[in-house]
Amino acid sequence: MTKSVAFYTLGCKLNFSETSSIGRSLVNDGYTKVAFEQGADVYVINTCSVTDNADKKCKKIVKEALRHNPQAFVAVIGCYAQLKPHEITKIDGVDLVLGAAEKFNISEYIHSTQKKAVAEVKDGKIKEVLDYHSSYSIGDRTRTFLKVQDGCDYFCSFCTIPLARGKSRSDTIDNVVKQAYEIVGQGIKEIVLTGVNTGDFGVNTGENFFQLLQALEKMEGLERIRISSIEPNLLTDEIIELAAKSNKIVPHFHIPLQSGSDAILTAMRRKYLTELYTSRVEKIKTLIPHCCIGVDVIVGFPGEGEEEFLETYNYLNQLDISYLHVFTYSERVNTTANKLPGRVYRHTRADRSKMLHILSDKKRRFFYEQNVGKTYKVLWEADNEQNMMFGFTENYIKVKTTYDPALVNEIAEVKLSELDADMVFKCQILHWELVQ
Repeated sequence: MTKSVAFYTLGCKLNFSETSSIGRSLVNDGYTKVAFEQGADVYVINTCSVTDNADKKCKKIVKEALRHNPQAFVAVIGCYAQLKPHEITKIDGVDLVLGAAEKFNISEYIHSTQKKAVAEVKDGKIKEVLDYHSSYSIGDRTRTFLKVQDGCDYFCSFCTIPLARGKSRSDTIDNVVKQAYEIVGQGIKEIVLTGVNTGDFGVNTGENFFQLLQALEKMEGLERIRISSIEPNLLTDEIIELAAKSNKIVPHFHIPLQSGSDAILTAMRRKYLTELYTSRVEKIKTLIPHCCIGVDVIVGFPGEGEEEFLETYNYLNQLDISYLHVFTYSERVNTTANKLPGRVYRHTRADRSKMLHILSDKKRRFFYEQNVGKTYKVLWEADNEQNMMFGFTENYIKVKTTYDPALVNEIAEVKLSELDADMVFKCQILHWELVQ
């Protein structure tokens, strides 16, 4: 009898690409993939461990899986599984915990789907995880997350990712291009390049990220290339210049900052100071004025007093950026930051987070308002919400129009007409020949 399997992914785009690839491998091994709520025989939960909330959510998802099928075999994989496998074994209902390398061979460890009295743990030492496993997501959205790099050598003082994913390593350009052709062959129009430290691509192969972009730029049939995130010290002039003249690399950069205080950046062990970050933003905006720029920022890092926080706030306020991803600092075991003095009260962290979320809304609205009346190309998503469908312009502006099944997974030229209260543009579709 064919066994069914369902998945739940916590965390980043990289996790989504890996879940999708692991799902395809299980289907190839004879499993039937079903929706989470269908009561699967096997549940695979791919975890994150960037914050405490991600760890807590794992427990909640296990409980929800067992509500759909109390006899389901539950496997937990991902960063949390590598960092704290024995903590996961204490969660009621978990049967199998797989580490960073073992997760890609999951079918070898599911010898039976019978519930276990005690969860089995299969995890190697992270220093021994040297292999690279290619992954990409397919079927979940109209764009695909293509993993090109894994691991990180940076060891920022707040981060556990090097402990969860190991050394920086990456695919080859030839293999990435091969996978990109596979993706395009399935009708996908936009590929999002993702990794733990995407710009570090090629660190172990003698290639580099700029060369990868050049190779993808030459591909026939691929319409859009989006970079999920890139460190400011790895975002070179040649990458920005290539994006400025490209018809495929979209005008959208997500560049982690983490703090606008040089003292805090130093304590975080980041690879740059605000001067370099400013120069990257200015370079982008000089060559690509309509480019969308997203920023990661952490509030409440140890030693962030009122002065340092205001430095960050004022720095971001004057910077020509489009939106923020705000993270509240959380203490992580085995990180240098966890031992630093100057711990910030949790209510202060929450207040600062709220201030930056408000600033982000203002930045996004200002960026959107600069684009009223402009013409862009939108890739339309499949979701139908109250007879409305949504999509994104090449520079990551969210738009909507009346639902039309002919538009799904098509790129149409539109004119941005009116911004609603939810900061979504109503638009006028200009050229139907692009979607017929």
